[in-house]
Amino acid sequence: MYRYDGYDHQMLADRVAQFRDQTNRYIDGKLSEAEFLPLRLQNGLYVQRLAPMLRIAVPYGMLSSTQLRKLAYIANHYDKGYAHFTTRQNIQYNWPALVDVPDLLADLAEVEMHAIQTSGNCIRNTTTDQFAGAAPDELEDSRAYCEIIRQWSSFHPEFAYLPRKFKIAVCGTADDQAATQVHDIGIYLVKGSNDEVGFRILVGGGLGRTPVIGKEIFDFIEKKYLLTALEAILRVYNREGRRDNKYKARIKILVKETGVEEFKNKVIEEWAFIKDSSLTLTDEEIDRCQKFFDAPDYKNLGNSPAQLTDKLQSNILFAAWHSQNVKPHKVPGYSIVTVCFKETGVAPGDVTDLQLKQIADLSDQYSFGEIRISHKQNIVMADVRQDQLFELWEVLESGAMASHNLGLLTDVICCPGGDFCALANAKSIPIAESIQRKFNDHEELINIGEMSLNISGCMNACGHHHVGNIGILGVDKKGEEYYQVSLGGSSKNKASLGKIIGPSFAQEEISDVVENIVSVYKEMRNDDEKFIDTYNRIGIDPFKEKVYAKAD
Repeated sequence: MYRYDGYDHQMLADRVAQFRDQTNRYIDGKLSEAEFLPLRLQNGLYVQRLAPMLRIAVPYGMLSSTQLRKLAYIANHYDKGYAHFTTRQNIQYNWPALVDVPDLLADLAEVEMHAIQTSGNCIRNTTTDQFAGAAPDELEDSRAYCEIIRQWSSFHPEFAYLPRKFKIAVCGTADDQAATQVHDIGIYLVKGSNDEVGFRILVGGGLGRTPVIGKEIFDFIEKKYLLTALEAILRVYNREGRRDNKYKARIKILVKETGVEEFKNKVIEEWAFIKDSSLTLTDEEIDRCQKFFDAPDYKNLGNSPAQLTDKLQSNILFAAWHSQNVKPHKVPGYSIVTVCFKETGVAPGDVTDLQLKQIADLSDQYSFGEIRISHKQNIVMADVRQDQLFELWEVLESGAMASHNLGLLTDVICCPGGDFCALANAKSIPIAESIQRKFNDHEELINIGEMSLNISGCMNACGHHHVGNIGILGVDKKGEEYYQVSLGGSSKNKASLGKIIGPSFAQEEISDVVENIVSVYKEMRNDDEKFIDTYNRIGIDPFKEKVYAKAD
């Protein structure tokens, strides 16, 4: 992973000192709330319902074991003993005291971490597939290009005050797990006509109040033009995006109102001025960034060891975990392991300081001292030897970190909701728990099969409810919390936005509503057909009829 140079360290130290001074002036009454607002947002600090919330940047979701231990220390020292993984591969703390935030940021800087550009109208953390560099279906490792984008976008003077926040995702795998098509810019690594690897670029995707699937602007560009293409897109948006109405300020609105072809023409016209400029990537620069992600010291292990086969046959619980949480690796003898924390009674995305420390130790022992945060709020150990899988599982099991529901209905994606967020219309966490309690039979979960259920407490869609196979949105009805249900969403290669099935439901009804939806799917599916495929085949009406017939 990328290591900071002297410039990076000095820049970060200066930024911490600057924010310490700003915070002290605000506490002393020398800065007003309005003056302090943009300053704290530039450093990832929000004011939530009960306390400040600090969002930490985790570039492309990668963390070292040293960084994990520091995050555990911060959770214990500045928070209430836990942290929260987000759907964009970052980590949040819900309880830091304002007076402690400069010290917290100084502690982060010690391990080359910060909270810069995790808020505000700027280019946010660039994300990618959590299996990047290890996936067997990968065209090329996307992390180097994420790092190139990170270095270009950090403190970019022209894009520090965009019309609205801006999010970029890069995908190099055949199976898109990065929700690439619902980002402001979505980038796919693709092969051109001569088998040269380059980029396909989509623009104008996003969720929130107006969910949109991104539209293709470039079907193929050479690698060297990555930054000039991005720069051209951002210039057009920065110049023409709306600033008079924050609900219409995202690039998706500009693309829609301008029209895709006209927007594309504007980008290409802008691109002509900068295509071959100082931003044009050289082979040396690409190679420099790729070297940060050289393969670890893999051993020549060959095929699956006999002891793994024996353990899979003799231990039912291990076999269940292996079936759901272990994925193929591009190197023989290795596997990709996802550590899932989604247990009933535990808020989705939450992880304790003790778990963070234990994962750090396990990553040193089993996965070259690195982990990744997934878009489903879990942790990935990308390089585990197959002959050590059982040993790893035993430790995870003893630490309540061996949930084997990855990709199943109870692997719920969920924002903090009304329990913490000042923007939320309704609570999210109790809804997740009620569904997990309803579907607590693992055999039944396996029978149901792959299904995504996403919950957001408001229209900002931090829980990505629009792209859940089942999406649940908290809404306010005359001061009371209700929940709107949508079906048919997906963030995969064939991305789709869910359709609302009808009037909203009270909190106590939601788990029964989900049960009815699942019952229709089980009745109507063909053989091993996934939920999203059944939904696309039969449409929304059978689900609607069942749900509202039951409600009546």
